[in-house]
Amino acid sequence: MPELPDVEGFRRVLTQCGKGRTVEDVEVRDAGVLRGVTGKKLRQELKGKRLGTAWRHGKWLFVPVEEDGPTLAFHFGMTGSLRCCSPDEPPETHDRISITLDGGQELRYRDQRKLQGVRLCDDAEIERMVNDLGPDACAVPRAEFEELLSTRRGAVKSALMDQSVIAGLGNLLCDEILWRARVHPRTPARDLDARALRGLHTRMGRVLDTSVRAGCVPPRRSWLTGHRDERDGVCPRCGQSLRSSRVSGRRTVWCPGCQN
Repeated sequence: MPELPDVEGFRRVLTQCGKGRTVEDVEVRDAGVLRGVTGKKLRQELKGKRLGTAWRHGKWLFVPVEEDGPTLAFHFGMTGSLRCCSPDEPPETHDRISITLDGGQELRYRDQRKLQGVRLCDDAEIERMVNDLGPDACAVPRAEFEELLSTRRGAVKSALMDQSVIAGLGNLLCDEILWRARVHPRTPARDLDARALRGLHTRMGRVLDTSVRAGCVPPRRSWLTGHRDERDGVCPRCGQSLRSSRVSGRRTVWCPGCQN
């Protein structure tokens, strides 16, 4: 599932492939990924227009069209991605939208499950979308982070995954951050003391720094992520067998020795 580091990688793809480029054509191969806009309208609004500087907030990716035009908003759901392709590269089965740019390259929105999709928004709509989200996980100051979590009644993992609290963290990131901070995922967020909250914020920053550089949450052998999908996975820190259950409906992996 794309999380903040993946979307930051898609932002780099969009910047390298599309920034300052003019849209020559738009092909909607599957309108099932469009939200609030038709394929015809999307083509009308983009064709002949220049793409601006892409930016990200949480798991959302935005790119303005011209200085006074609408903004393209991408959300990648569970299986989405953004690819920069040459025109002679055959489309894949799940390539839903193809944006042809001057210079010959194509931006392709690829998504198997179509749980989210692509929107065309004005400034007011973008403002509402961002205001419904918490601060971006890469930019939230420690004091604000501590305040946000200390008022939550539920499990700390549920709080971290709530996009209205902090934007951008997903299942893999949350498990990795909690493992590094030695905090059990079911610990009530408001029960964490100042030291534990500082530790969570520090580990979150370190995990995000590495993951953003990689463009994903890397399955390193020294990380929990590198062992969470093994049948008999063990903690890379203490060697105990990992445990798994569901928190807020999501599979959650932790170490009973390190996180108790």
